[in-house]
Amino acid sequence: MAGRIRDEDVALVRERSPIADVVGEYLQLRSAGGGSLKGLCPFHDEKSPSFNVTPARGLYYCFGCGEGGDVIRFIQEIEHLSFVEAVESLAQQAGIQLRYEQGGRSSARHDQSQRQRLIEAHREAQRFYAEQLLTPAAQEGRRFLRERGFGRADAEHFGVGYAPGGWEALTTHLRGKGFTDHELITAGLASQGRRGAYDRFRNRLVWPVREVTGDVVGFGARKLDPATDDGPKYLNTPETPIFKKGHLLYGLDLAKRDISRERRAVIVEGYTDVMACHLAGVTTAVATCGTSFGEEHLKILRRMLLGRSNQGGEVVFTFDGDAAGQKAAVRAFAEEHGFASETFVAVQPDGLDPCDLRQRGGNAAVRDLVANRKPLYEFMIRTVIQQYDLDTAEGRMAGLDAAAEIVASIRNEGVRKLYGVNLDHWLGIMDEAFVQRRVAQHVARHRAGGPARRPAPPAPPGAADSAPYDLRDPSLQRERQALKIAVQYPGLAAEFDDLDTESFTVPQHRAVHELITGLGGVRAATEPQQWATRLRDAAPNEPQRAFVTRLAVEPIEVYGELDEHYAREILGTIKIHSINRQVANLKSRLGRLDPAAQPDDYQRVFAELMAVEQQRRLMRERAAGAT
Repeated sequence: MAGRIRDEDVALVRERSPIADVVGEYLQLRSAGGGSLKGLCPFHDEKSPSFNVTPARGLYYCFGCGEGGDVIRFIQEIEHLSFVEAVESLAQQAGIQLRYEQGGRSSARHDQSQRQRLIEAHREAQRFYAEQLLTPAAQEGRRFLRERGFGRADAEHFGVGYAPGGWEALTTHLRGKGFTDHELITAGLASQGRRGAYDRFRNRLVWPVREVTGDVVGFGARKLDPATDDGPKYLNTPETPIFKKGHLLYGLDLAKRDISRERRAVIVEGYTDVMACHLAGVTTAVATCGTSFGEEHLKILRRMLLGRSNQGGEVVFTFDGDAAGQKAAVRAFAEEHGFASETFVAVQPDGLDPCDLRQRGGNAAVRDLVANRKPLYEFMIRTVIQQYDLDTAEGRMAGLDAAAEIVASIRNEGVRKLYGVNLDHWLGIMDEAFVQRRVAQHVARHRAGGPARRPAPPAPPGAADSAPYDLRDPSLQRERQALKIAVQYPGLAAEFDDLDTESFTVPQHRAVHELITGLGGVRAATEPQQWATRLRDAAPNEPQRAFVTRLAVEPIEVYGELDEHYAREILGTIKIHSINRQVANLKSRLGRLDPAAQPDDYQRVFAELMAVEQQRRLMRERAAGAT
């Protein structure tokens, strides 16, 4: 087994993996001022952005949940990888050949991490399938695409390929590339038979499913010959170490930039629907991969939809106009409450999906489908109302209560009132005041039976020294400013090294001071841009690492530009307040001593008090001279 990655190679990966670019693949970032960027945190559910990225120091930190670190840590957390796997993933994207220490010698690592092996197997499989689409055996597959309005260039753009009909076509090919049967089965590219591994996909068109970064992690496959293939119409890669269908959206790698720019995501139901939408000009279309749209999909889109205001953009679900389409809309409605965005439904009454619609009506028909979207709440209310006999008083009342329940669930008060006003017209109840009272009753019931507040999570081990404190305390604000200057701008903080641990009043601050002192003080920050990372790496536990990261990205509250004068003023104030505390403590001790009974102790404490008082006088004189 190969050993650890060389430290210089890890440093090179950090250097060539700009954190803003890497994080920007997963969420939309916008300027937060002072050279920082912010977006919606990918690690917890939030409506307003508290996730900050500081490109100059290569760090990120979420002020909401406390997650933070460098670019390697980000990939570890968001992709659920080990440190080595994260470094290897970033190295591959940056074109860096890693070296590993083994037995005291440096050698190229042949035994790569499982994730990288599975990614490479999929990359090779996608190339193989794409080549097979051009062979005579794939004639039926090409006909399928052609009949749906897709040409060769379209297939190449989306990476569509063909899985040959033999039992071991891909398996044999990948064995020749050095992959083992165990790897192919783990990757979901092959299945285990009594005689060994055999191809999972056979005589099918295949669509590569990519992560947002562009890496192929699985496939969706459609059968071409129902007579010889008794399997399902669509067959997807099973759950594997790299294929988590609840976290993937087909086409997101192609749509992500337009989703962020247009602040709209269009959710369709199939791979060919995504192709049709993109080719028709709806380049924000994505689809789930063999599963219904769920909470994790919602979180992914929300992070990309964040606009310049803190409001999300539009999410448009396209559904057939039949019963199945209505059920899908109901599922979407159940998830809608997690959206900060406006949610819409685009329904094609004749039941055509976007792919069929494009064939019948051309590209304009697909664009019109999305343009004529309806708010999801309106769609749901009208759908519920249609289930009742509105020709009877009893039916209208039952419909009112059912619709009012939906209206009451709308969190935005203004939107809720607008729908409440419309209800009387939709139901045919010519008494607006009565309808409003009924809705108000449902709203009150919702509030009375609302969800209980979540208890705070237990503190992690070692968190005692990083417990929260009252940031409204001016003295603690000053201490925090001093620490931020020492972490972010060590070149301006020379006086920081004159402070001792007692200059800080809470354990969290003292721990950072000790950390900096242990590395030789700010004078040891010969590479300022790497200083925060050095401190993080030296921190003894995760809470301290998180706090250092926060100090490294948290803005320094200063009017105008931060300069040496301001830094010296803050650090000097910390020193004066520390001396003031010493004076107060010594006077207290002196007052508790009896000069007659304890003359030695009294004289010793008195001498200490005089020395500290002299130090305070000198500092005040120095400060007065500086002004």
